[in-house]
This record gives sequence, C-alpha cells and structure tokens, in this order.
Amino acid sequence: MGSRAEGGERSPEDDVPEPLGEESRRLTREQLFVLAATALINFSSMICYSILGPFFPSEAEKKGASNTIVGLIFGCFALVNFLTSLILGNYLTQIGAKFMFVAGMFVSGCVTILFGMLDKVPSGPMFIGLCFLVRAMDAVGFAAAMTASFSILAKAFPNNIATVLGSLEIFTGLGLVLGPPLGGFLYQSFGYEVPFITLGCIVLVLVPVNMCILPTYESMPGKDSFWKLVLLPKVLMLCLIIFSISVCLGFLDPTMSLFILKKFKLPAGYVGLVFLGLALSYSLSSPLLGLLSDKLPYLRKWLLVSGGLITALCFFMLGPAPVLHIESQLWMFVLMLVLIGFSLGMSAIPVFPEILQCAHENGFEEGLSLLGLVSGLFNAMWSLGAFAGPTLGGFLNEKLGFEWASAIQGGWALLTGLAAGIFYITEAARRSSSSSLQNPPGNNEETTHLMGSDT
Repeated sequence: MGSRAEGGERSPEDDVPEPLGEESRRLTREQLFVLAATALINFSSMICYSILGPFFPSEAEKKGASNTIVGLIFGCFALVNFLTSLILGNYLTQIGAKFMFVAGMFVSGCVTILFGMLDKVPSGPMFIGLCFLVRAMDAVGFAAAMTASFSILAKAFPNNIATVLGSLEIFTGLGLVLGPPLGGFLYQSFGYEVPFITLGCIVLVLVPVNMCILPTYESMPGKDSFWKLVLLPKVLMLCLIIFSISVCLGFLDPTMSLFILKKFKLPAGYVGLVFLGLALSYSLSSPLLGLLSDKLPYLRKWLLVSGGLITALCFFMLGPAPVLHIESQLWMFVLMLVLIGFSLGMSAIPVFPEILQCAHENGFEEGLSLLGLVSGLFNAMWSLGAFAGPTLGGFLNEKLGFEWASAIQGGWALLTGLAAGIFYITEAARRSSSSSLQNPPGNNEETTHLMGSDT
C-alpha cells in the first residue's frame, strides 16, 4: 500500500498510513506490526492487572489489611497512573512514543515479579507499605505503555480509530477473562509467588519483540496546551463519562470476589470464572461498537447516553439493592455482569474518537502531539476513576455491604448518562437555532425566486 516512486524508492507519502476501506482494505506491514504490538500490551497488561482479583484481597486480609486498605492499594495504582498519564501525555513527542511504550512494558514486567515476593514480607505496616510502593511503580510503567499505545494506534489508523480500538478490546477482554481463573488456579496449585513471577517473565519476553516490530513515529511538539483541551465543555463531559466507567469497574476489583466467596460459597478457583461474564461480553461487543462508531458517527451520542443508563440499572440490580427485597442468586449476578460488560463498551468505545473530533473542531493541530494529549487525558481520567472506585467501594462495602455499595456506585453511571443526554440535546438545540438565524426562511424564498427568474 502507498505509492512507489520511480526506481523503487519510497515516496514521502509511504510514511503516512493509508486509511482502511478506500482504495484497498489490506493492511500495510507497519499497521500489522502496530496491531500486534498493541494487542500484546493490551493482553499482557490486563492479565497482570486482573490476576489480583480472586485471591489478593483475602491474602491481604491475612496480612493485616482491612477492606478499606485493600481498596486503597488498588486505588494507589490508579492515582499514580493518573498523575503519570497527565505528565507523559504532554511530553510524548519529546520522549518518543516507541521508547515510552517499550520502557513502560519493561518496568511493568519487573514490578509484577516483585509483587510476587511480597508474601515473604512480615504482616502489618511493612507489608502494606511495600504493597503501595510496588503498585505505584507498576502504575508508572503501565501509564507509559498505554499512553504511547493509544497515540501510536491513532497515528497508524487515523480514520478507523474506533474500529481498531474496539477490535483490540478483544485482547483486553481476553486478559481480563484469563487473568482471574489463571490467577486462581496458579494460586491454589503453587502458592502466591508463581502467578506474578510467571506473568512478569512473559511481559519481559515481549519487550525485545516489541522493540523489533514497532515502528518509530517522529513528530514536532505541538503548540496546543493540555488545559485548553480539558476546558472544552464537551471534553469535560466526556471526561466525566470515562471517570464513571472506570469507577464502576474499579469498584468490583476489591469487593466482588469477597462477596462471591461469602454469598455463594464458591472456592477461589471458581471465583475467576464469574468474572468471565463481564469480560467476555465487553470484549465480544467492542469490535461491533467500534465499527458502528466509525461508520455511523451520529450514533456515538446515543451509545454514550444509553450505555450510562443501562450500566446504572445493572449496578442497582447487581446486589440487588436491599430496597428491592430480591434474594441474590448466582445466575442473576452473572447476567448483570454480562449486561454491565456490554453497556460499559457502549460508553467506552466512542469516547476517544469523540474527543479527537471535538479537538479538531476547536482548531487543534493534527499530529502525534495532539494524540499524546488525548491519550494522556483518556488514561488519566480512567486512572482517576480506578482510584476512586476501589477506594470508595472498599469503604462502602465495609460500612454498608456489597448490595448497597453497588447501588451507590451505579449512581455515577446514572449521572453521566443524564449529563450526556442533556448536553447533546442542548447542543442540538443550539445548532438548530444558529442555523435558523444564519438562513432565515425569507432569504431562502428570495434566493429561490431569483434563481427562477434567471432561468
């Protein structure tokens, strides 16, 4: 793909990825390498992240950590990720997307292995302190890899970013799917250390692979500031949506496994299987939702609004909320997780292209610098929600129980669904009013009359 100059030399246009679906639907070798590299980071990072769910909360309790402390340990990762994403998004062009990507993977792999050594640490403050420190280091590596990943993808696939992001969510889902059952199995069979050492080594093996296959993109630093992007009203609303999605998912990390163990009396190995409902529905629906977002951009607003409202309803039923006086059953719990996975995909997939479109409409320069700002903002808001979700969720779960805590967490999704609906209705009314002022009916009739006279 791309044109060839005479004599077999590459023309400058060859360095620009050709949009899919125009003259040819075949991918360039560069695009295939980008897909492979980002698929690997999505899969490996999510499997390392989700492996904690089935056994770490109970293991941490044995070491003297309360539910609130466990939530803070999960939240620490997200808070550091939030701060790191904001910084790295601004300096992506100076650091280099490829270097940031590979370095992030290396740090994440090393720290995952270190996390597996924490069971040797004495119980109490020392164990808790080292958990915070190691998770913070892991967050730095994760933020670097994911910020660079989003930017490289958007650079390689400028006209199909939602479709590509949605397709790659299959690998995110696979990581979320395989992490809990694999972690539970390895923990039951070999103990605490083996899950982390195994996955950390896999991530480190992927580092030289990505160094070889990932292309290098050069770009000049842009003039647009991060705060100029954040303060756009539509971007603020989209940031709230990202935050709410992450809050809802983050809430489940430290609370759901404990609820399943106590309520349904399942062994740790089977707890991971319950996570499949959410992860599978999210990963399988994401490619379709991404395709819809690219082919029918006007549907994005409806996906965002309906996704928030459905998520709110499902979290209210997840417990279910005690006010409903419905007995919690395993089949209902799994069904709600399936619907939550689908509804979260409806809200998450359209957000990135919506922010890019809003930035372009407001005069931001296209290029890797803008992609760094947008990907940094996306990861930062996701991380902020991933901090608030486990922290607030652990506290509410300890004070009120899982049933009320999940209903309260669903309020975030309800708030964003309603806010998105009000925003888009207001925006449509404003555009309609502006259009009618610019083209009064009288002017249209006069133009038609003059055109008729000329003929």
